[in-house]
Amino acid sequence: MAKAADRAERPARTSVWLEGKAARGGAARGTGQPSGLDRERITGATVLLLDAEGLAKFSMRRLAAELNVTAMSVYWYVDTKDDLLELALDAVFGELALPDAESGEGWREQLRTLAVGYRALLVRHPWVSPLIGNFLNIGPHSMAFSLRVQEVVRHTGLPPHGQMGAMSAVFQFVYGFGTIEGHFVQRCASAGMTQDEYFRQAMSTISEQPALAASFESAADLLEARAGDTVSEMRERDFTFALETLIAGIEAMVARG
Repeated sequence: MAKAADRAERPARTSVWLEGKAARGGAARGTGQPSGLDRERITGATVLLLDAEGLAKFSMRRLAAELNVTAMSVYWYVDTKDDLLELALDAVFGELALPDAESGEGWREQLRTLAVGYRALLVRHPWVSPLIGNFLNIGPHSMAFSLRVQEVVRHTGLPPHGQMGAMSAVFQFVYGFGTIEGHFVQRCASAGMTQDEYFRQAMSTISEQPALAASFESAADLLEARAGDTVSEMRERDFTFALETLIAGIEAMVARG
């Protein structure tokens, strides 16, 4: 168990959205701020850099070089690197198209829209998934997404005590699926191969290893039934079937009462 002194030296991570930190960032603090720089531009550049190079390579110095300013210039607008990552995380949640509550669509279609959009976000920005587990996710865009999910699940007919479980079932599934898919896409790009080329090479390599080949042979019927001419088609069928299974599960739980 951590001692009180240790906790004092390593306080729990706060959030850029607390203690007025987000409100301070609209303009540079103090005087002597670099010309032409603001928090929105810094956050946008952070997103582009994370997309291009990944989370492991990101640093304030690298960002400053991209912006053609000094690292200290960036600190006029954010206190820490974590604050900037949290801003970038919330910024990409703003890309999600949330279903209109007044559209007349049923909860099933709205839930599909949210799940598909969330998956696409995780694939498009592979650095997002580890950050989601590191921060509170209480920025305005993250909260808008979360609240819309809650509203949709309330309309399923599930009792209140089951609604959080339904949200977990759907969106933790999407989180896992999108994270693995995003990492695979990133791995293929790093290897300079298409997803199909990478998949064929991996399967060919596996088939040449007797111990591994035997394990895959036992699942040959499943792989054949999976169908699809491309990795994207196979993945799309898997995702769609899994999501529809979860929706059917919600319907079954509602019917069970």
